[in-house]
Amino acid sequence: MNVDELKQVVVDALDDLKGVDIKTIDVRGRSSVTDVLVIASGNSTRQVKALADSVVVKVKEAGLTPLGVEGERESNWVLVDLGDVVVHVMLPETRDFYNLEKLWGETPDEAADEAGSSQ
Repeated sequence: MNVDELKQVVVDALDDLKGVDIKTIDVRGRSSVTDVLVIASGNSTRQVKALADSVVVKVKEAGLTPLGVEGERESNWVLVDLGDVVVHVMLPETRDFYNLEKLWGETPDEAADEAGSSQ
């Protein structure tokens, strides 16, 4: 499965459970750790955990095994490491505080792509 297919599996899993403000940021050339970041919010710790669990289930159904999952206990911010794609699911206030989109320098093209895909 290529990076774009994996990214789509993740976005679909998040969308299925009503993940809020799903963004993808291509960090190829800016990070040696991963190729794509997927960032989404959940409205409660329960939803954050459910969103992350949904990603893990859908990825396993696609035949891949996550490299790791962190933050499930508190569920303010759950990270799912899929290698080429790293998923961050957070409460809105946690997301606002860390502002990963700004940290990773989301480009205007990525922001436009996401705005178009959410309509």
